[in-house]
Amino acid sequence: MNPAKLFAIPQTTTLSEDDVRRTLDPARVIFAIEDAFRRRYPTTLMPVRTQMRLANGVFLIMPCYDPEGGGLGMKLVMVSENPANPDEKLHATYLLLDPETGQPTLTIAARYLTEIRTAAASAVATKFLAREDVKVLGIFGTGRQARAHLEVLRLVRNFDHFLISGLDPGRSREFAQQMANELGVKVESVYSRACAAESDVLCTCTTSNTPLFDGDLLRPGTHINAIGSFQPHTREVDDTTVQRSRIVVDTYEGALAEAGELLIPISKGLITRNYIVADLHQLVSGKKPGRTNPTQITLFKSVGCALEDLATAELLVT
Repeated sequence: MNPAKLFAIPQTTTLSEDDVRRTLDPARVIFAIEDAFRRRYPTTLMPVRTQMRLANGVFLIMPCYDPEGGGLGMKLVMVSENPANPDEKLHATYLLLDPETGQPTLTIAARYLTEIRTAAASAVATKFLAREDVKVLGIFGTGRQARAHLEVLRLVRNFDHFLISGLDPGRSREFAQQMANELGVKVESVYSRACAAESDVLCTCTTSNTPLFDGDLLRPGTHINAIGSFQPHTREVDDTTVQRSRIVVDTYEGALAEAGELLIPISKGLITRNYIVADLHQLVSGKKPGRTNPTQITLFKSVGCALEDLATAELLVT
């Protein structure tokens, strides 16, 4: 007997990276993530993601269920340590699932989805934490997340100057020129010291395991989005930066399980958990204040969370 006659095999739609890039509007993603953290976060079931150590990297499993909205999904991510092509460091697949049966209804190539939702979460934090008069956006990194942050953060503040600092000066100059041509704005390649000292908003978008700059270089009033590291032993910003900052996280559970920027100084006794003043839900809902004066240094530490992925993936079916 033909096996196909024994089992009803559900049909699943598959979206490619090109489909996702063509469909997702960054402004809509920003709105969806802000709205998700404001309205949906309190009732959403979202366990801290599973991290599995593999031979050449880390495999991440990120489920999320919104019982009120009826959304169910899961992201599967492979972060490779030594890819042949640096742009291939992350591979991700998102599954939107039927909450009644658990069957996949949409399979999404999710590398760009991950990039845009991460930058959109940083944009939400920047909207609530950065000064209104910021002009200079500094980016550490020259990869996909650096590109996404350059493109997306311009939607929430009127930057007129952009700084790039990468590990390789030649690559930094090439990336800065490329982005200047694509965005039609002034993008300058600088050394790490200048990037830290001259930026009004600073985004760390790297795979570095150790701090990228001296926190004493930061000017009063700087806002930082630290998004690159996601393991307890890795960090992009140093103890000084953390000690000088008013800290907001995407979720307390994720940050206190994975954010080396916080866990390392906590283990040294330099800060306590109380240094974290709010999570993203408390910030956008007004339950906790963000910036309270123009000279504060604010830090948004993001390790990423599954609600961001679900809210973004749902835009692909609406």
